[in-house]
Amino acid sequence: MHIVVASHIHIIYAQAICDTIAISAQDRGTGIARRTPEYIIQKMEAGNAVIALDGEEFAGFCYIESWDHGKYVANSGLVVLPKYRGQGLAKRIKETIFKLSQEKYPEAKIFGITTGLAVMKINSQLGYKPVTFSELTTDPTFWKGCQTCKNFDVLTRTEQKMCLCTGMLYDPKGTTSQIQESKKNTSKKINGKTVKRLQRIKQSLFLKKEKNKTS
Repeated sequence: MHIVVASHIHIIYAQAICDTIAISAQDRGTGIARRTPEYIIQKMEAGNAVIALDGEEFAGFCYIESWDHGKYVANSGLVVLPKYRGQGLAKRIKETIFKLSQEKYPEAKIFGITTGLAVMKINSQLGYKPVTFSELTTDPTFWKGCQTCKNFDVLTRTEQKMCLCTGMLYDPKGTTSQIQESKKNTSKKINGKTVKRLQRIKQSLFLKKEKNKTS
């Protein structure tokens, strides 16, 4: 398995990547922004994507998006074909795109929003911290990508202050010791029980609000 920075020689995989992203979003019921092959090709030709290949077969993908004139960067569209899951490939792709983001945007804050426990763990190991949405980009184009998510109404009702997703942020100005400490204590800070408990609390709060509105 090889994970490389994508380029023009990989544009033959653009349609397969788009199809995989769409199916993954549908299966998880999340709002991954729909992308066209042309958009994926742009990322490849700009050197803002990584692709995992098993020989000549596409196995996984992720790309970089920048917001607020490069002040914020997101690693988006992370997908792994079903038959390659459970082998640590998503983590390897995430680590590769994270390193590429640091090289291309050394001053940018790298962020993401997710409900996935596995992604939260990987992000924590890379030095991300859980944050409120107010610490993320305010670029409306980014938040527009949430429109396809079934929870988008929650985001709009709270004026983009919170949702069922968890915001995570890597600040390059953080010290090396802080990042190392974050990696060391990942299992203590973010584990399955903690994340599930947070998600239940959020869901309970929103359900309570909805009940009050209708009563």
